[in-house]
Amino acid sequence: MSESGFAVRVVDALEGAYGRRRWRSRGDPVGVLIGTILSQNTSDVNSGRAYDELRKTFSSWDDVRRARVATIARAIRSGGLADIKAPRIKSILGAIYRERGEVGLDFLRDLSDEEALEYLTKFPGVGLKTAACVLLFALGRHVIPVDTHVFRVSRRLGMIDGNVSRDEAYCLLRQIVPRERAFAFHVLLVDHGRTVCLAREPRCEQCVLSSVCPRNL
Repeated sequence: MSESGFAVRVVDALEGAYGRRRWRSRGDPVGVLIGTILSQNTSDVNSGRAYDELRKTFSSWDDVRRARVATIARAIRSGGLADIKAPRIKSILGAIYRERGEVGLDFLRDLSDEEALEYLTKFPGVGLKTAACVLLFALGRHVIPVDTHVFRVSRRLGMIDGNVSRDEAYCLLRQIVPRERAFAFHVLLVDHGRTVCLAREPRCEQCVLSSVCPRNL
């Protein structure tokens, strides 16, 4: 079986367990960028709470740009690492405004994947995973953000070597996973990593991929 064929088999099996995953926009590009920054090193519950409070406190992203760092930090305190993330968010929004004359990233729609990733990753605190999340969830691009779950499950399945970095894994998985399956592959591996293929004690006896997983062969 080819590597791409194996990836399709993985997606099909996970869809059988978790249901089909269809793409829908998770917001405008700036919103997805800020939401992903808030999700770094914290739980989805905490980051979601911080994002909601940020949107409740400020009526627009331009208001966030013009706010004091301390005010932003208070709004996102529930998400954790507020004193690091608040100045980072203000700095990024300010840089976008200085370059574009507005706090917006809709122009990314006119760029190639590589150009958009290059633009986003120039900002401090925005790595390849965060940038790829913007492309996937806001722009509908066929990319695969490699978070901790995608990285772990892909390695356990033997799709990537155990010695590669997450950025290297991004490039490798993009070559392996068919473009039209990129979204499903990402979200299903995240679901599987959170519920079954756990970091410390994977529940292999419950895994729908046990028949193809090298850990069980």
